[in-house]
Amino acid sequence: MTQQRPDPEAKALIDFWADVGVLDAEEVEALYASAPGMPDASTARPPAAARAPLAPPSPGGPGGGRPEPRRLAGNPILEARRLAAGATSLEELRGVIERFDGCPLKQGAKTTVVFDGQIDAPVMIIGEAPGADEDAAGKPFIGRAGKLLDRMLATVGLSRRENVYITNCIYWRPPGNRDPSPAELQVCRPFLARQIELKAPKLLLTAGKFATQTMLGAEDGIMRLRGRKLEYRQDGLPAPIPCIPMLHPAYLLRRPGDKARAWDDLLTIAALCDELGVTRAAGL
Repeated sequence: MTQQRPDPEAKALIDFWADVGVLDAEEVEALYASAPGMPDASTARPPAAARAPLAPPSPGGPGGGRPEPRRLAGNPILEARRLAAGATSLEELRGVIERFDGCPLKQGAKTTVVFDGQIDAPVMIIGEAPGADEDAAGKPFIGRAGKLLDRMLATVGLSRRENVYITNCIYWRPPGNRDPSPAELQVCRPFLARQIELKAPKLLLTAGKFATQTMLGAEDGIMRLRGRKLEYRQDGLPAPIPCIPMLHPAYLLRRPGDKARAWDDLLTIAALCDELGVTRAAGL
Protein backbone atom coordinates (compact mmCIF):
# COMPACT_ATOMS: atom_id res chain seq x y z
CA MET A 1 0.00 0.00 0.00
CA THR A 2 1.37 3.41 -0.99
CA GLN A 3 1.70 5.83 1.92
CA GLN A 4 0.05 9.21 1.33
CA ARG A 5 2.32 12.23 1.42
CA PRO A 6 1.44 15.13 3.70
CA ASP A 7 -0.25 18.05 2.00
CA PRO A 8 1.98 21.07 2.81
CA GLU A 9 -0.69 23.62 1.83
CA ALA A 10 -3.31 21.99 4.04
CA LYS A 11 -0.84 21.80 6.93
CA ALA A 12 0.14 25.46 6.52
CA LEU A 13 -3.50 26.55 6.50
CA ILE A 14 -4.43 24.48 9.56
CA ASP A 15 -1.38 25.71 11.47
CA PHE A 16 -2.16 29.32 10.55
CA TRP A 17 -5.74 29.06 11.81
CA ALA A 18 -4.42 27.56 15.05
CA ASP A 19 -1.77 30.24 15.51
CA VAL A 20 -4.20 33.12 15.04
CA GLY A 21 -6.58 31.55 17.56
CA VAL A 22 -9.44 30.59 15.25
CA LEU A 23 -9.01 26.88 16.07
CA ASP A 24 -8.54 25.25 19.46
CA ALA A 25 -6.55 22.04 20.06
CA GLU A 26 -9.49 19.69 19.48
CA GLU A 27 -10.40 21.40 16.21
CA VAL A 28 -6.78 21.19 15.02
CA GLU A 29 -6.70 17.46 15.78
CA ALA A 30 -9.95 16.93 13.87
CA LEU A 31 -8.68 18.76 10.79
CA TYR A 32 -5.38 16.90 10.84
CA ALA A 33 -7.29 13.64 11.05
CA SER A 34 -9.53 14.52 8.08
CA ALA A 35 -6.78 15.81 5.76
CA PRO A 36 -5.29 12.99 3.60
CA GLY A 37 -1.69 12.15 4.42
CA MET A 38 -1.43 14.60 7.29
CA PRO A 39 0.70 13.71 10.33
CA ASP A 40 -0.85 13.28 13.74
CA ALA A 41 -1.58 16.65 15.34
CA SER A 42 0.14 15.68 18.59
CA THR A 43 3.49 15.26 16.78
CA ALA A 44 3.06 17.80 13.97
CA ARG A 45 2.64 20.81 16.26
CA PRO A 46 4.19 21.64 19.62
CA PRO A 47 1.94 20.82 22.59
CA ALA A 48 -0.19 23.67 23.83
CA ALA A 49 1.88 23.95 27.01
CA ALA A 50 5.00 24.70 24.92
CA ARG A 51 3.36 27.66 23.20
CA ALA A 52 2.85 31.02 24.86
CA PRO A 53 -0.81 31.29 25.88
CA LEU A 54 -2.80 34.11 24.35
CA ALA A 55 -5.43 34.07 27.08
CA PRO A 56 -5.26 33.25 30.80
CA PRO A 57 -6.59 29.83 31.87
CA SER A 58 -9.97 29.56 33.48
CA PRO A 59 -10.05 29.89 37.27
CA GLY A 60 -9.40 26.85 39.42
CA GLY A 61 -5.97 25.75 38.23
CA PRO A 62 -5.27 22.06 37.62
CA GLY A 63 -8.43 20.03 37.93
CA GLY A 64 -10.52 23.20 38.05
CA GLY A 65 -12.19 22.63 34.72
CA ARG A 66 -11.20 22.82 31.05
CA PRO A 67 -9.27 26.01 30.21
CA GLU A 68 -10.69 28.44 27.71
CA PRO A 69 -9.55 27.83 24.10
CA ARG A 70 -6.76 30.03 22.75
CA ARG A 71 -8.42 32.92 20.98
CA LEU A 72 -7.35 36.26 19.59
CA ALA A 73 -9.52 39.32 19.92
CA GLY A 74 -10.42 39.00 16.24
CA ASN A 75 -10.18 36.91 13.10
CA PRO A 76 -7.59 38.49 10.73
CA ILE A 77 -9.45 37.46 7.58
CA LEU A 78 -12.75 38.81 8.83
CA GLU A 79 -10.96 41.96 9.96
CA ALA A 80 -9.38 42.34 6.50
CA ARG A 81 -12.82 42.00 4.92
CA ARG A 82 -14.29 44.61 7.26
CA LEU A 83 -11.47 47.08 6.69
CA ALA A 84 -11.45 46.58 2.93
CA ALA A 85 -15.20 47.08 2.66
CA GLY A 86 -14.94 50.34 4.59
CA ALA A 87 -12.38 51.90 2.22
CA THR A 88 -14.04 54.23 -0.28
CA SER A 89 -10.97 55.11 -2.37
CA LEU A 90 -7.73 53.47 -3.43
CA GLU A 91 -5.67 55.90 -1.38
CA GLU A 92 -7.79 55.17 1.68
CA LEU A 93 -7.39 51.45 1.00
CA ARG A 94 -3.61 51.86 0.76
CA GLY A 95 -3.57 53.39 4.23
CA VAL A 96 -5.75 50.58 5.59
CA ILE A 97 -3.38 47.95 4.20
CA GLU A 98 -0.32 49.75 5.55
CA ARG A 99 -1.82 49.77 9.07
CA PHE A 100 -3.06 46.18 8.91
CA ASP A 101 -1.12 43.77 11.17
CA GLY A 102 -3.02 40.56 10.47
CA CYS A 103 -0.51 39.03 8.02
CA PRO A 104 2.62 37.49 9.61
CA LEU A 105 4.70 38.46 6.55
CA LYS A 106 4.59 42.08 7.68
CA GLN A 107 6.83 41.31 10.65
CA GLY A 108 9.79 40.48 8.40
CA ALA A 109 9.18 43.06 5.67
CA LYS A 110 10.76 46.50 5.42
CA THR A 111 7.77 48.16 3.76
CA THR A 112 4.20 47.55 2.68
CA VAL A 113 3.98 47.45 -1.12
CA VAL A 114 0.46 48.23 -2.32
CA PHE A 115 0.35 49.76 -5.80
CA ASP A 116 2.01 52.01 -8.35
CA GLY A 117 0.84 53.75 -11.51
CA GLN A 118 -2.25 55.76 -12.29
CA ILE A 119 -5.28 55.35 -10.04
CA ASP A 120 -7.67 55.95 -12.94
CA ALA A 121 -5.74 53.71 -15.37
CA PRO A 122 -7.90 51.37 -17.49
CA VAL A 123 -5.29 48.56 -17.41
CA MET A 124 -4.49 46.77 -14.15
CA ILE A 125 -1.51 44.42 -13.78
CA ILE A 126 -1.37 41.91 -10.91
CA GLY A 127 1.84 40.16 -9.92
CA GLU A 128 2.74 37.73 -7.16
CA ALA A 129 4.51 39.52 -4.30
CA PRO A 130 7.25 42.10 -3.68
CA GLY A 131 10.88 41.12 -4.16
CA ALA A 132 13.92 42.62 -2.44
CA ASP A 133 13.99 45.81 -4.54
CA GLU A 134 10.27 46.35 -4.13
CA ASP A 135 10.44 45.71 -0.39
CA ALA A 136 13.18 48.33 -0.05
CA ALA A 137 11.39 50.99 -2.12
CA GLY A 138 7.75 50.28 -1.28
CA LYS A 139 6.64 50.03 -4.93
CA PRO A 140 5.82 46.99 -7.10
CA PHE A 141 7.89 45.95 -10.12
CA ILE A 142 10.82 48.35 -9.85
CA GLY A 143 13.83 45.99 -9.95
CA ARG A 144 15.32 44.42 -13.07
CA ALA A 145 12.07 42.62 -13.79
CA GLY A 146 10.13 45.84 -13.32
CA LYS A 147 12.36 47.74 -15.74
CA LEU A 148 11.85 45.01 -18.32
CA LEU A 149 8.10 45.15 -17.74
CA ASP A 150 8.14 48.90 -18.38
CA ARG A 151 10.02 48.38 -21.65
CA MET A 152 7.62 45.65 -22.71
CA LEU A 153 4.58 47.81 -22.02
CA ALA A 154 6.10 50.78 -23.80
CA THR A 155 6.33 48.81 -27.06
CA VAL A 156 2.52 48.75 -27.22
CA GLY A 157 1.86 52.22 -25.87
CA LEU A 158 1.24 51.34 -22.23
CA SER A 159 2.90 52.96 -19.24
CA ARG A 160 2.42 53.21 -15.51
CA ARG A 161 2.80 56.97 -15.98
CA GLU A 162 -0.30 57.15 -18.20
CA ASN A 163 -2.62 54.16 -18.42
CA VAL A 164 -1.39 51.29 -16.20
CA TYR A 165 -1.93 50.48 -12.52
CA ILE A 166 0.21 47.75 -10.91
CA THR A 167 -0.29 45.73 -7.73
CA ASN A 168 0.36 42.24 -6.30
CA CYS A 169 -1.56 39.40 -4.68
CA ILE A 170 0.55 39.92 -1.52
CA TYR A 171 1.73 43.22 -0.02
CA TRP A 172 4.74 42.06 2.01
CA ARG A 173 7.83 40.22 0.79
CA PRO A 174 7.83 36.49 1.64
CA PRO A 175 11.12 35.30 3.16
CA GLY A 176 13.57 34.21 0.49
CA ASN A 177 11.08 35.24 -2.22
CA ARG A 178 9.17 31.98 -1.70
CA ASP A 179 5.63 31.62 -3.03
CA PRO A 180 2.98 32.99 -0.66
CA SER A 181 1.14 30.36 1.36
CA PRO A 182 -2.62 29.74 1.04
CA ALA A 183 -3.14 31.33 4.47
CA GLU A 184 -1.25 34.49 3.46
CA LEU A 185 -3.29 34.71 0.28
CA GLN A 186 -6.54 34.41 2.23
CA VAL A 187 -5.59 37.27 4.52
CA CYS A 188 -4.65 39.57 1.62
CA ARG A 189 -7.44 38.53 -0.73
CA PRO A 190 -10.10 40.96 0.62
CA PHE A 191 -7.78 43.90 -0.05
CA LEU A 192 -7.06 42.81 -3.62
CA ALA A 193 -10.76 42.20 -4.31
CA ARG A 194 -11.55 45.69 -3.00
CA GLN A 195 -8.84 47.20 -5.21
CA ILE A 196 -10.47 45.62 -8.24
CA GLU A 197 -13.90 46.87 -7.15
CA LEU A 198 -12.65 50.43 -6.68
CA LYS A 199 -10.52 50.37 -9.85
CA ALA A 200 -13.10 48.75 -12.14
CA PRO A 201 -10.40 48.28 -14.81
CA LYS A 202 -11.26 47.62 -18.43
CA LEU A 203 -8.50 45.02 -18.70
CA LEU A 204 -6.61 42.81 -16.23
CA LEU A 205 -3.14 41.42 -16.94
CA THR A 206 -1.78 38.69 -14.67
CA ALA A 207 2.01 38.41 -14.60
CA GLY A 208 3.33 34.88 -14.27
CA LYS A 209 2.01 31.49 -13.24
CA PHE A 210 1.32 32.22 -9.58
CA ALA A 211 -0.76 35.37 -10.09
CA THR A 212 -2.59 33.82 -13.03
CA GLN A 213 -3.58 30.67 -11.18
CA THR A 214 -4.49 32.64 -8.06
CA MET A 215 -6.70 35.14 -9.87
CA LEU A 216 -8.37 32.78 -12.34
CA GLY A 217 -8.49 29.61 -10.27
CA ALA A 218 -6.72 27.86 -13.15
CA GLU A 219 -4.64 24.70 -12.93
CA ASP A 220 -2.93 24.93 -16.32
CA GLY A 221 0.60 26.26 -16.48
CA ILE A 222 1.44 29.73 -17.72
CA MET A 223 2.62 28.44 -21.11
CA ARG A 224 -0.89 27.13 -21.82
CA LEU A 225 -2.62 30.24 -20.46
CA ARG A 226 -0.36 33.06 -21.73
CA GLY A 227 -1.81 35.33 -24.36
CA ARG A 228 -5.33 33.90 -24.09
CA LYS A 229 -8.36 36.17 -23.80
CA LEU A 230 -9.95 34.99 -20.55
CA GLU A 231 -12.35 36.50 -18.00
CA TYR A 232 -11.97 37.39 -14.34
CA ARG A 233 -15.13 37.07 -12.24
CA GLN A 234 -15.74 38.36 -8.72
CA ASP A 235 -18.80 38.76 -6.54
CA GLY A 236 -19.95 42.36 -6.58
CA LEU A 237 -18.63 43.17 -10.04
CA PRO A 238 -21.32 44.13 -12.56
CA ALA A 239 -19.68 42.01 -15.26
CA PRO A 240 -16.60 39.83 -15.85
CA ILE A 241 -13.36 41.71 -16.63
CA PRO A 242 -11.31 40.66 -19.68
CA CYS A 243 -8.03 39.16 -18.53
CA ILE A 244 -4.86 38.15 -20.38
CA PRO A 245 -2.12 36.17 -18.61
CA MET A 246 1.43 37.13 -19.55
CA LEU A 247 4.88 35.72 -18.92
CA HIS A 248 6.48 37.22 -15.85
CA PRO A 249 9.37 39.55 -16.74
CA ALA A 250 11.56 37.81 -14.14
CA TYR A 251 11.07 34.58 -16.08
CA LEU A 252 12.05 36.34 -19.31
CA LEU A 253 15.28 37.53 -17.70
CA ARG A 254 16.12 33.87 -17.05
CA ARG A 255 14.77 32.62 -20.38
CA PRO A 256 15.33 35.39 -22.96
CA GLY A 257 14.58 32.89 -25.73
CA ASP A 258 10.89 33.17 -24.83
CA LYS A 259 10.74 36.91 -25.53
CA ALA A 260 9.23 36.13 -28.95
CA ARG A 261 6.28 34.53 -27.15
CA ALA A 262 6.02 37.57 -24.89
CA TRP A 263 5.94 39.83 -27.97
CA ASP A 264 3.05 37.83 -29.44
CA ASP A 265 1.19 38.25 -26.15
CA LEU A 266 1.83 42.00 -26.17
CA LEU A 267 0.30 42.24 -29.64
CA THR A 268 -2.77 40.41 -28.33
CA ILE A 269 -2.92 42.84 -25.40
CA ALA A 270 -2.62 45.84 -27.73
CA ALA A 271 -5.41 44.56 -29.97
CA LEU A 272 -7.72 43.96 -27.01
CA CYS A 273 -6.92 47.43 -25.63
CA ASP A 274 -8.10 48.89 -28.93
CA GLU A 275 -11.29 46.79 -28.82
CA LEU A 276 -11.99 47.99 -25.26
CA GLY A 277 -11.32 51.65 -26.05
CA VAL A 278 -8.13 51.89 -24.04
CA THR A 279 -6.05 54.81 -25.31
CA ARG A 280 -2.49 53.80 -26.09
CA ALA A 281 0.44 56.07 -26.84
CA ALA A 282 0.99 56.52 -30.55
CA GLY A 283 4.13 55.62 -32.45
CA LEU A 284 5.36 52.92 -30.02
